[in-house]
Amino acid sequence: MSRSQLAPGVEVVAVPGRGLAVRTADGEFLSVRVGEADQEALLARLSGAVTDGPDAELDRLVRAFEDAGYLAERPRHTAWPARRRDVRLVGDSVLTEPLAAYLRAAGAEPRAAEPDDAADGQPAAVVWCLDGPVPQGLWDAADRLPERGIAWLRCHREGWQAYVEPLAVAAGDVTSAHVRARRLAATPAHRELDAYWIGPRTSGESFRLETPAAGLLAALLADDLTRWATDAPDTGGLPTRRRLRRVDLRTLTVTEHPVLPVPDVAPMPEKAG
Repeated sequence: MSRSQLAPGVEVVAVPGRGLAVRTADGEFLSVRVGEADQEALLARLSGAVTDGPDAELDRLVRAFEDAGYLAERPRHTAWPARRRDVRLVGDSVLTEPLAAYLRAAGAEPRAAEPDDAADGQPAAVVWCLDGPVPQGLWDAADRLPERGIAWLRCHREGWQAYVEPLAVAAGDVTSAHVRARRLAATPAHRELDAYWIGPRTSGESFRLETPAAGLLAALLADDLTRWATDAPDTGGLPTRRRLRRVDLRTLTVTEHPVLPVPDVAPMPEKAG
């Protein structure tokens, strides 16, 4: 008896004259050789149906799907735990409003807050969203939230690029200061980038996020927070707490980049004598 079924994003299709093919989560098509197994029984098993009685050939095919990573256990809905429902949202409403809608649908209890009182009452998490660059020092105090047991998540926009920073939930996780340091170290234009952050900046006609772009950023934030709250596993190649995502707002393309905490600088040794 089996309750295994195809993993999310994996599908099997019957190709006329060629048998079965599996479409992987990456969009590739692979042929399936069923041999002596009953094709309809295999499709039933892969759809999650319970089958009784021994069938060596069918079991062999199902194990092959499992070994290839194409199967998953029947998903179980995990409710948002009460102790993590209090989520404070700070920043620009163009982002916080769609984020609040996503979080409420997932089972959280988000509410708007001002920067000075966002952590009052020990919420489970604080999310800060900016429709623009981060002013120098704005997030310094919030970077200490994980040390107090408060999850810390943030995003901001720089022109047509937006950045969803890693979720920080404990001391030693990646903070906004770490992200800034890593970005400066990764570009030859570090002086220009630093000057851009500090300002002032001269630009043409101002613009705000369009609804699709704001919705995408809110969905990314909500997914990160929901997975943390419900202890769901990470998806993709990088863990949520070590992943910086860059979103091209013109094409809504998301790229992921690994980011690690920046260790404290060791103090200079004292001179003897």
